[in-house]
Amino acid sequence: MQPETSTLPGTPLDDERHKFLISALNGTALYVLAYYIVWGLHQGAKVGVSQFYNLRGTWDPSRIIYTLADGEWWRTAIIVVYGVGPMVCLGMGLMAFRWYWKRERARRGNVKLLLLWVAFHSCNAIFGALLADTFTQSGFWYVSDWLFQLGNIVNVLLALLAGLAQLALGYFGAIAFLQAHDSKTVMRYSNRQRMVVSTLIVPWLAGGAFIALTKLPYLTVHELLHLLMMGLLVTPMALGCLNEVFSSTVRRPQATRIVWGWLALAVVVALVWRLALSPPVTFG
Repeated sequence: MQPETSTLPGTPLDDERHKFLISALNGTALYVLAYYIVWGLHQGAKVGVSQFYNLRGTWDPSRIIYTLADGEWWRTAIIVVYGVGPMVCLGMGLMAFRWYWKRERARRGNVKLLLLWVAFHSCNAIFGALLADTFTQSGFWYVSDWLFQLGNIVNVLLALLAGLAQLALGYFGAIAFLQAHDSKTVMRYSNRQRMVVSTLIVPWLAGGAFIALTKLPYLTVHELLHLLMMGLLVTPMALGCLNEVFSSTVRRPQATRIVWGWLALAVVVALVWRLALSPPVTFG
């Protein structure tokens, strides 16, 4: 006779580990999807204004390149073209955060976390972008340079202030981020370090790596810096989460499971973005 075998039930530790892995995967999918929502509207607005001013250029998966001589630009066009994207992101970020805080914060599900990532990416498209673009003297940097025309020292000071603003917003955004999660296990204060890693650090690093890989060989230093600047938001937010004892969650929270719909949508959007803009689209 063959000895009888039985399958041992999973231990509580294995169950917790499984929940954190799922949270990391779901968070990464929402991070990627929010990125494409924000930057899709950002670059779409930029191309729309460019066509209004009859500016020529190409749009690839990573950036918009203008095929104009320096003499074909004028001050208003520079300020509007390079400023419209951040202004759109400002409005979108405020609306997303308001929607989250007023309507979704106390509800179950992942929509609230998606709204928060939209707000965070919008923040990065303004403050993080100004800091990154000042290093490369491109993109949003043109707005401050041509709007104030006070020299490079003032531009650098504005960029540093933008970086400090992003750090502060990240830290004080911790309480909002904590309220965007349903799982009692994930929200338990004794699991706070694992929660920070799985829901903040992993989505930023893994999501950023996925976005970068899907844009090769078009990926530029300019966009890579934008992806890295999210760290100025994520890092202080992680510290804020560690210092915050808040551990409540919604009533009757949903079971922790992979949100295949959001995951598939994030992958599809990334692939459509790549295929639609490769080869680059010409405008003007």
